[in-house]
Amino acid sequence: MQDAGPLASQLLLLSCLCVAVSGYPFRPPLDLDVTPRVTVLISGLQGSRRFQSSTVNYSTLLLDADRERLYVGARGAVFALDATDISASPAASIEWEASAEQKFQCLLKGKDNKTECFNHIRLLQRFNSTHLYMCGTHAFSPLCAYIDEERFVMSSKPEEGRDKCPYGPTTGYTGLLVDQQLYTASQYEFRSFPDIRRNSPSPTLKTEDAPTRWLNEAEFVGSSLLKERLGSGGDDQIFFFFTERNQEYSGTYSHSRVARVGRVCKGDRGGHLTLQKRWTSFLKARLTCSLPDYDFHFNMLRSVFVMPDLEPQETLFYGIFGLEWKNVKASAVCRFSLSEVQKAFQGPYMENQDSGSKWTEYTGKIPEPRPGTCINDALRARGINISTSLPDDVLEFVRRHPLMSHQVQPLDKRPVLFRRTTDYTHMAAHVVQGLDGETYHVLYMGTDEGWLHKAVEVQGQIHIIEELQLFEEPQPITNLLMSTKQASLYVGSPSGVVQLPLSNCGRYSTCYECVFARDPHCAWNGGECVDVTAQANRSSFIQDIQHGNRGCEKAQYDVAQKSRSVRVGDDVLLQCELISNLATPLWTLNGKELQGYDLNSGFRTGRTLRS
Repeated sequence: MQDAGPLASQLLLLSCLCVAVSGYPFRPPLDLDVTPRVTVLISGLQGSRRFQSSTVNYSTLLLDADRERLYVGARGAVFALDATDISASPAASIEWEASAEQKFQCLLKGKDNKTECFNHIRLLQRFNSTHLYMCGTHAFSPLCAYIDEERFVMSSKPEEGRDKCPYGPTTGYTGLLVDQQLYTASQYEFRSFPDIRRNSPSPTLKTEDAPTRWLNEAEFVGSSLLKERLGSGGDDQIFFFFTERNQEYSGTYSHSRVARVGRVCKGDRGGHLTLQKRWTSFLKARLTCSLPDYDFHFNMLRSVFVMPDLEPQETLFYGIFGLEWKNVKASAVCRFSLSEVQKAFQGPYMENQDSGSKWTEYTGKIPEPRPGTCINDALRARGINISTSLPDDVLEFVRRHPLMSHQVQPLDKRPVLFRRTTDYTHMAAHVVQGLDGETYHVLYMGTDEGWLHKAVEVQGQIHIIEELQLFEEPQPITNLLMSTKQASLYVGSPSGVVQLPLSNCGRYSTCYECVFARDPHCAWNGGECVDVTAQANRSSFIQDIQHGNRGCEKAQYDVAQKSRSVRVGDDVLLQCELISNLATPLWTLNGKELQGYDLNSGFRTGRTLRS
């Protein structure tokens, strides 16, 4: 046998060029299950700040941008944090926990002494220029109190809160203070029906239970005030968003629960005889969010974010929807126009002639003035200056016809985003102007496992710029609050509050990475990726939101090179670390492209030994 001599080492050099596909056109319109471009683990988070204390359940957030304060309601405490840096200490706090006796009484009611028998802050709002107002569950005996903002102490003894706050920490609830009037919606007392109320000052109003129940096992997720244009002669309106038991008959598909938007008028004073201490302006309509070509319908409304505009009728809002099946993870985000909601309220009504049957469209005569209309100049000209002056036939019609026939369709007739494996819980959004002069909606969406997705809408399609892991242990994001003044996003969770920058352009080290991200906040200035919203002169910056692949042709792109020494006959796996989840590797050997090299196949080269 002839010795082939010492085994020779070979240097095998493979160049891996990571080609990002994020610049390619979007997938077909109905393929909405978008993959986040970049995944950032908690160890790689940049610019984040945190606040934690000995308590839990930081679910209620209130921002005072002028005073640069972030108020946080948690279990048994309220905190006043520095909005510029929530980790700055010391944080002012008010301790407000239920007494041992109250906790014991809660336990006797059969409630959980590990979660329910505490004082969970459910409402934290501005009352006037000097005071805040808060309400807590107080171990299933709700109380409310005023806070002196300057001294950050309770300025009054707690008052009865059972008409203003739910008993439990997880009951669906929403509340607004408007001109020192408190509007709330929830199932308040144990075994009570859900209700929309104006609690104070007089006159107090609520929804109707008989002969037609206006709300059916409603679970409220949000509310919003819509102000009328100055000089329009109309009334401000308060909108409520919720999911409730289905009432309509449908020949095509049926769900036991459906998403709704309801509305009341701020100036409503109830009826004179009919509908005394009841709303005369309550109407509701169905919100739909579905993939029609697949006959796939999202009927559970989880959260709503309203984007106000200078013109009230141009207001848009985003809704996060889920499926009725609790063991299936999926989320859809649909966008709606408030003008379409108003059209539904101006359309035909539904009726229920027999309390045991489904509702169908009403085709009879509609009394004048139109039932459910807010008091406006046209009604005042007819001598109707207040809701108590409305005719009885109008009020009786309102009592029996709160539901509208027309459904509110999404602005795009379909979701802007669909995720098969994600349960979104809350979201926030704002408008950013790109260097191309276009305005882009930038969305921030929190998940039930503590991740944050930042996305941009481009021509009706969603591009998820990045997903960020905010917590070591998975936990739901319970609130999102945005401050453009502080350029920060505040995230509430069971374990604490996280403050994040609205953008982190410095994460991208090359022109290509900066442009591929398609982040309207970010652009390449020739040397680094910077936040364009903080730059005065942007004339030479490079940004391509529409396509995500243009502008860096003259910039040098570094190809990562690594050398590995291997023994002849040995196998070694050569990997290319891809920054982007949307990238694919292109392998070359001695300048020529290799076909079929991936983790499942491979490529072999070497010297054959002969004996």
